[in-house]
This record gives sequence, C-alpha cells and structure tokens, in this order.
Amino acid sequence: MNRTLVAVDGGNSKTDVAVVSGGGELLAAARGPGFRPQAHGVDAAVAMLSGLITDALARAGCGTADHLAAFLAGADLPEEEERLEKALAARGLARRVRVANDTFALLRTGSTMGWGVAIVCGAGINCLGVGPDRRTARFPSLGRITGDWGGGADLGAEALWHAVRGEDGRGPRTALTAAVAAHFDLTRAEDVGLGVHRGDIAWERLTSLAPVLLDTAEAGDPVARGLADRLAEEIMLLGVTALSRLDLLDAPAEIVLGGGVLTARRPLLMDIIERRYSARAPRARLIIAADPPVLGATLLGLDLLGAAPAVHRAVRAAFDGPWRPPVRA
Repeated sequence: MNRTLVAVDGGNSKTDVAVVSGGGELLAAARGPGFRPQAHGVDAAVAMLSGLITDALARAGCGTADHLAAFLAGADLPEEEERLEKALAARGLARRVRVANDTFALLRTGSTMGWGVAIVCGAGINCLGVGPDRRTARFPSLGRITGDWGGGADLGAEALWHAVRGEDGRGPRTALTAAVAAHFDLTRAEDVGLGVHRGDIAWERLTSLAPVLLDTAEAGDPVARGLADRLAEEIMLLGVTALSRLDLLDAPAEIVLGGGVLTARRPLLMDIIERRYSARAPRARLIIAADPPVLGATLLGLDLLGAAPAVHRAVRAAFDGPWRPPVRA
C-alpha cells in the first residue's frame, strides 16, 4: 500500500497531526491549539487545522494525502461530523476525508479488544461506547444543556465558585480560597472572579484550576474532596450507562480513560473512580491510555484503507516513546 495518510486528533486543548506512509512510517507530525468550532466558529477552526495539515504534509514531502482521518472534539452530532467533513474536503488536502468524534481515537488507542468504552476528561468531558457487535452508545456532550459536567473547565469554575463563597461567608470555609487566589497571583478569590468579569483573566484560564482543585482535595480539604467525589461519580456514570446501553454491564469490558485530568493519574481521584466501578461494573477493566490519541486516529485511518496487520504494528512501533511533535508558533 503506497498511499499516504494524514491522521488528526483534535481535542479541546491541543490538536495533533501525523502523516504516515502506506508502510506505516511516521513521515511528519505537527501540534497546534485546540480544535474548538463551537467557540471559534467552524471556518476558523478548519482554517487552523488546515494550516497544521499543510505544514505537516510539506515536511513529509507531500502536496496532498490519499486519505485524511480526522477525529475531532466538536464533532458531537452527525450533522456536525458531516459539516466538518465537507469543510475539510473543500480544502483539497486529501482525496478522501473522514471525520468523527475524538473519542473514537481514544478508544482505538487504548483498547486491546477493538471495542469497549472511552471516556475523555480534559478541558471537556465525553464518552463513547462501542460493542463487539459494533453498536455504539454516545452522548451529545454539549455541556450542561445536555446533562454534562466534569471537564477541566467545569472543575475550574466550581473551584472558583466555592473559593469565593468560602471567602465571603456564603459557603463553608475552604482551602480553595487561598489556593485559587494564589494560582492567579492575587490576594482574594473574589479578585479572580472580578478579573474574569473585566476580561483581565480569560475564561479559558479557569481550566488551569483543575489540578489546583485536586491538589487541595489530596491535602484533605472537604470541599475540594467533595468535588473530586462528584467528578468520580460522573466518570463512573458515563461508563456504566454506556455499558448498560450496549448490554455489557455484566460482561468483561474495557474502559479507556483519557484526557489531561485522567491521564495525570491523580491517586485520590483514581482510587475513588476504581471503587465506584467495582461497585457498579465489577467486571469492567479500567485502562488509562498511555499512548497519544493521535495513534488511535492513525490506526483508524489505516483500518479505513484496509492496511495489513504488519502496517499497524509498524505504526505502533513508530509511536513508541514520548510523543513530542513540533509546536507551531
């Protein structure tokens, strides 16, 4: 197979691109900002991604690719996948284009059986279930309007909410008050909220409070611990619900966990998650994805091309070791 594949994992916080030869050789890679069509608009998001792909293809010595397989945050509904697919196809980057949600790439990266459940918790949160019969279980994942809670953005907002209320007396006293203020080099937690309101602190920066919250929880603060418990409950509910929809709740199945909040392997959070799954889905096996989701995107692209098993093995070998693609200025 002498065809060229471009594989994309476009998450909320970063976008990774890999160019792979038909024999499984990693020819070039690129990394850029998060793919966020809901926040930046489809045209701007696609333009950013197209630039990354064009740069990667140039470094690989290719003008265009035979196939582009893009697994993207923001491709949450069928009509969104179709719109993004058409927008990328119009750029002329590849002869064929396939777009799907980025949870498919995470599942393919971490699953040993080719099916199971993938839960990503990074800046946002999402879940995908795929059964051995190829049935799927998905969620709209559009935020609170579709019942979602628990990504880094939600954790940061909750940390600030509790920090301010603990400071002004409306809520219980909490170590989050001092921790949140110190994170932004300010005196009071309220000053952080005022900074967001005035535009001095970008709303997106609240995501950086997620590790602060978990640090505070691990130090024993009961308010922060309550938020860690709530997150663990959401991670469990997503996986258990997906398994139930696929009639797999009582069967051996893999739960692949990804995204920065989960791949950080925070001991307190992971201990609570494991205990929740032991109680509700005792035969489920939790896997924290060790490889970057762009590997899964590449393997899925090769699946679409009908690549031989030897090519898949070559790709896995090419991705063996830390994934450090160049960062585009």
